[in-house]
Amino acid sequence: QGSVQWDGTHIATLMVMLALLCTICFIPALPGVGYEVRGNGEMFPLNGPCWSLFFEYIGNILYALFIRRLSNKALTVLVVLLGIALAFFALADVSGYGNMGVGWTLDGVNFLGGSLRMLFPFSLGMLLSRNFKPVKLKGAFWICTIVLIALFSVPYLEGAEPFCVNGAYEIFCVVIVFPILVWLGASGSTTDKKSTLVCKFLGDISYPVYVIHYPLMYLFYAWLIKNELYTLGETWQVALCVYVLSIVLAYLCLKFYDEPVRKYLAKRLLLK
Repeated sequence: QGSVQWDGTHIATLMVMLALLCTICFIPALPGVGYEVRGNGEMFPLNGPCWSLFFEYIGNILYALFIRRLSNKALTVLVVLLGIALAFFALADVSGYGNMGVGWTLDGVNFLGGSLRMLFPFSLGMLLSRNFKPVKLKGAFWICTIVLIALFSVPYLEGAEPFCVNGAYEIFCVVIVFPILVWLGASGSTTDKKSTLVCKFLGDISYPVYVIHYPLMYLFYAWLIKNELYTLGETWQVALCVYVLSIVLAYLCLKFYDEPVRKYLAKRLLLK
């Protein structure tokens, strides 16, 4: 993008390369440091979503140290306490964002919020796994898909008194609906070739899409700002191309990098 921050000021190429090195080594950037090159306070300015992987590393360390040792009762207590804390964080709008989109920067509120965002579903997932009993449900994949599309179609909900309305909706999704969808999805099995292929393809590209989509979005943002285009009517063609390119690039990364590397490492390490 020409080594420029969000406000258009120039960034030294050395800082961009330092940002790349820190991202590769998973070293987060503090807001305002030289290699925080987007000027938006992000932990990983060249690939914003890496913040959640940073918290997942913390979650895995906590899992190895003590969470896995908890009994079902103790784990249940932990899940309930984390759920209450996350609900308070969202309903009271502690971040001031009007949503749960926290964790992407290393200020106090975001670190707390990001930790809660990771620890609650992480612990709840463990609890669901320990107590999972499948239910009989035909068409689980398509039912869950329709529910997710409906949930994601809800726009931002205004209102901050007596609680954050949008935060309440997000808590409803995260604490109630999403765990149910995970349970139903895990209970279901595909019975036709088409559904099986769709499920496998989406599962295969889910992580690659997550990892590579944001740099493409940065390029899209730069194009929008440069051309001063801000409505969907003006930009839908390019937005569609970005969407398709993200999927195609993710699939290529999967086939030519991710799977070969994992296969190589498994052959070298796991079999021993």
